[in-house]
Amino acid sequence: MKHHRGRLVNVETLAELDHRLAAGATSLRGWRLRGLDLTDRSAALHRLELTGATFLGCRFAPGDAELAEAQGALLLPTIPEVPVDVYRSTLYAPDELYDAPDYRRTLDARAYAWSQQHGGPDDTLARALHDHAIDQALESWITGRHLVGVMGGHAVERGSSAYADAARLGRLLGRAHTVATGGGPGAMEAANLGAWLADRPEEDLTAALDTLARVPGFRPSIQGWVEVALDVRERVGGEPGRSLGIPTWHYGHEPPNVFAGVVAKYFRNATREAILLEVCDAGIVFLPGLGGTVQEVFQDACENYYADTSAVAPMVLVGVDYWTRDLPAWPLLQSLARGRAMEGHVHLVDTLDEAAGVLNGHSR
Repeated sequence: MKHHRGRLVNVETLAELDHRLAAGATSLRGWRLRGLDLTDRSAALHRLELTGATFLGCRFAPGDAELAEAQGALLLPTIPEVPVDVYRSTLYAPDELYDAPDYRRTLDARAYAWSQQHGGPDDTLARALHDHAIDQALESWITGRHLVGVMGGHAVERGSSAYADAARLGRLLGRAHTVATGGGPGAMEAANLGAWLADRPEEDLTAALDTLARVPGFRPSIQGWVEVALDVRERVGGEPGRSLGIPTWHYGHEPPNVFAGVVAKYFRNATREAILLEVCDAGIVFLPGLGGTVQEVFQDACENYYADTSAVAPMVLVGVDYWTRDLPAWPLLQSLARGRAMEGHVHLVDTLDEAAGVLNGHSR
C-alpha cells in the first residue's frame, strides 16, 4: 500500500479505500480515486462527504455518480478503447511496455497503433489526460533526485565506437547522478545502459556491449533488437536503475530501450522535448548528433539564456571538431552566452572524462 500524508490522497485499490475508511475517514476532500469499481461501496459513499473528491475512471451504482457530482466531486469517466491507463499514477517500467513476447502485441505497439488510427475528441482527451498523468508521476519521481541529461543521435548503432562512448559516459555520470535520456535507441539506449551498470565492474559493460552488437539496430526487426537487450539484462542480473527515459509515441518507429529504470512516455512530442530538458537540473551532455540534437542544444540554451543565475544548468558539448567544424553550433552558443549568467556554464570538451568531470563536479 502506498503511504500518503497531507491533503492529497491517491487511492488505487478497493483494499486501500476500505483500510482508510476503517481508520475513520469521513471526508474524501482532496482524494483521487483511480479506476475503482465502487458499485458495492454505495452505502459507504452515502455516509461520506464527497465535496472536493476526484473520481478518475471509476464505476458507480445507479444514482451514486449524480450524488457525488451534486456534492461537488469531479468525475472523469473511463474512455473506451484506449490501450493506456489515462489516469495512471506511476511512470512505466520497461517490462510494462514490453508486456508480450511478440512486439506487435505489446502495450508499446498497441498504444502507437491506436495513436495513429484514432483522432476523435475522446481520443484527443485521452492523450491529454495520459500525458498530464505522466507529468504528475514524473514530478513525484524526480523529487529528491538530481538529473543529468545525455543527448545524442538515435541512429547510433550498437557495436560502434559512438555507442560505446555513450555507454561509458552514462556509466561515469551514473555514479553521482540520475541519468536522463530520450529513452529511445542509439546513444539514448547506450547512456541508459551505462547508468544501469555504473556500480558494476567494467567487464560487465564490455560483455554487454559485445552481446548487443549482434543486433546493431531495431531495423528490420524491433523484436530481435529487444530480445537481445532483454537477454543482456537477464545475464547481468538486477534491475535497471539510476536512469530515466523520456520517449514519445510520436516517433512510434523508434522503440523505447529496456535499460532505463523508469520510462515517462508521452504522446505529445513537444511536451516530451520540453520536459526532458527541464528535468535535467544538474546539466546536459550533448554528444555528436544531427537535427534533433542541435534542436535540443539551442532549446536548452534558450532556457539558460533567460534563467535566473541560480537556475542555470551546465551545458557540455563533446567533440571539438564536430561542434566547431562539422556542425558549428559552438561558436553560436558561445556568442549567445556572452555576457549572460550562462556564460561560465557552457563547455566544449573532447573527452568523456572531461564531460563527466564538469557535471560530476557540479552540485546544486
